[in-house]
Amino acid sequence: MSNQAEKKEYFGVLAEFDTPDTLYNACKKVNKEGFKRWDAYTPYPVHGLEKAMGAPPSNVPWIVLIMGLTGCTTGIVLQYWASTQGYAFVISAKPLFSWPAFVPVTFELTILFSALGAVLGMLALNRLPQHYHPLFQSKRFEQVTDNKFFIAIEAKDPKFDPEKTAEFLKEIGANHTELVEP
Repeated sequence: MSNQAEKKEYFGVLAEFDTPDTLYNACKKVNKEGFKRWDAYTPYPVHGLEKAMGAPPSNVPWIVLIMGLTGCTTGIVLQYWASTQGYAFVISAKPLFSWPAFVPVTFELTILFSALGAVLGMLALNRLPQHYHPLFQSKRFEQVTDNKFFIAIEAKDPKFDPEKTAEFLKEIGANHTELVEP
């Protein structure tokens, strides 16, 4: 057999687990082993799984804060310009920059920009929408929406070796492993 026939390209190794407890413990072991490019898939949320995976905190709150401050600033600057520069009218001897009148619009723009930041930030950080994923080729992976739990370790991981990674996943409790092609 030639070297080119032996060298196949893979997306990674997919491992199947029966219970959330075995998945949780497996995630702790995969994280401890030092894998960096991997993910766990479950039919429902499993409490504490992100901690077992060693996932860093999300950046979405920072995006929401920045967008909220941008909305607040936009509201104040827009109203300030409109009342002092663009359409400067003295009405009932009130000052041109009367901040209490600016509160509702400023508040609404803060909420609008924050909400847009939350939704768009979440979509961007999760790389969504993603209409195709190599794991969709696996027939066993279809059970992730019903009753099975999976870990996928990507071939891009520096520690990835097709045989050793599959063997490691079996050792930590996987019922079945398979190599997934891109």
